[in-house]
Amino acid sequence: MIAEAIHGMLLAGILVTAFMALRGKDLLVSVIYLAAMSLLLSVEFYMLHAPDVAIAEAAVGAGLTTAIFVIAINKTERIEKCAK
Repeated sequence: MIAEAIHGMLLAGILVTAFMALRGKDLLVSVIYLAAMSLLLSVEFYMLHAPDVAIAEAAVGAGLTTAIFVIAINKTERIEKCAK
């Protein structure tokens, strides 16, 4: 019963963070939402008794992918700077 409620809250959190990542106006904010979604997804995998998948999701999804996105965004020029 409690596990089902936690699964439901995790699913709601995954959906909310995914929606916020899509609706975000700033790319860095969207990347942070995607990292949060990945961490919630790794917790869900762990609760489904798949700890190896949870560790891989946390390392690759939240860690490596977020770092690559942040580096790529920092190497580009913002539109606000171009307009001035």
